[in-house]
Amino acid sequence: MKRSHIIALVIIAVAIAALISSLSDSSSYASLTEAFEQPGREFHVVGTLDRSEPIVYEPSVNASLTKFAMVDLNGRKCNVNLAMAKPNDLERSERLVLIGEADANGEFHAKDMLMKCPSKYNEEHQVTAGL
Repeated sequence: MKRSHIIALVIIAVAIAALISSLSDSSSYASLTEAFEQPGREFHVVGTLDRSEPIVYEPSVNASLTKFAMVDLNGRKCNVNLAMAKPNDLERSERLVLIGEADANGEFHAKDMLMKCPSKYNEEHQVTAGL
């Protein structure tokens, strides 16, 4: 075999290995129950902010930590440690998608979060409809 053929085979093997490892590490949507059954594995969990619990953000202590409670779509509640500053309009959010992992202590450690907030267009529509 030529040296160039061997190099090409090695490159193809490395590419296939990288593809397989990225597919196995990819996170998936789950409920909090599923996330807590597999602590340490990354999940996307959909839920809503529990407005009966306080949102704790103390930038003087840790500017990259926000704590709050969330309820998933099945009604399970948990405490969340979000590794980022408190997002604007968190209190107004309709739905949250947390990206992170659960721990054995019953907390969810999110490294990122997506929010669905009330649309300003819906508010404008309600105002103009009331005129």
